[in-house]
Amino acid sequence: MRRPLALSAVAVTACICAAAVGAARGGVPPLVFPVVGTVTYSDDFGQARPGGTHEGNDLLADKRAPAVAVEPGTVKYWTTSASAGCMLYLYGDSGTMYEYIHLNNDLTAANDNKGTCTKGIAYAVANGARVDTGQVIGYVGDSGDANGIHPHLHFEVHPKGKDAVDPYPYIKRAPHLLVAAPPAGSAFTLRLAGVVVSADSSGLQLKVDSLMSWPSHLKQTKVNRVLTLAMPTGAPAMPATGDAIVAWTLPAPGTLAAMSGAPGALSLDRFAPR
Repeated sequence: MRRPLALSAVAVTACICAAAVGAARGGVPPLVFPVVGTVTYSDDFGQARPGGTHEGNDLLADKRAPAVAVEPGTVKYWTTSASAGCMLYLYGDSGTMYEYIHLNNDLTAANDNKGTCTKGIAYAVANGARVDTGQVIGYVGDSGDANGIHPHLHFEVHPKGKDAVDPYPYIKRAPHLLVAAPPAGSAFTLRLAGVVVSADSSGLQLKVDSLMSWPSHLKQTKVNRVLTLAMPTGAPAMPATGDAIVAWTLPAPGTLAAMSGAPGALSLDRFAPR
């Protein structure tokens, strides 16, 4: 079992407030965003669709983008739905059930439909696996009746395992992870490319446009986020405002603060002109 995620003081306060709102809406806890990487979505819950009313939100993302557990729980595969394609249930510890639909079924970058709903293609963990927040559980795709449409994750929220409710209020305030949770007991590092917003002994603010993460080797483009990195003690030099640089972070533990890029949770290791 993976270790619990530690929260920064700011994140804890935010989660407490969000938890109170969630309790009023049926007990759904604070979530992390279910996809890592560039995502486009809107509140399309309740829209009329050919198969009936839309019971989730469609999160458009790159093919095979990591789909992560929004809270700790247990995963169960569902592989026999012609409309949902490769999907899974996440039975959260809170009692909320989540559905991850249209997971990947392609073996190549093309829409080949040659894969099956198995671990390594659609899923990242075994059927029945116990997972923690931020752990990769599947891969975004276009299986089922989404075939040939832009890859996306159809994400549903079912408080107490009952009727679906609109996911939008929960994912709208959920932190977006820069990287999925690393293996238990491991750290992660990032390679960040961007432009310096400010830099002094208190920290480096970097407007990031792309990143690469290790050990996942996941590359993301169109990041468009300003991250504040802690500066190492006695740093011999620092970049100037407006410099285009590549920055590497020191190894960081898989805490929610670090994975979501909370201010100061990541530390600069070194940088170079871009």
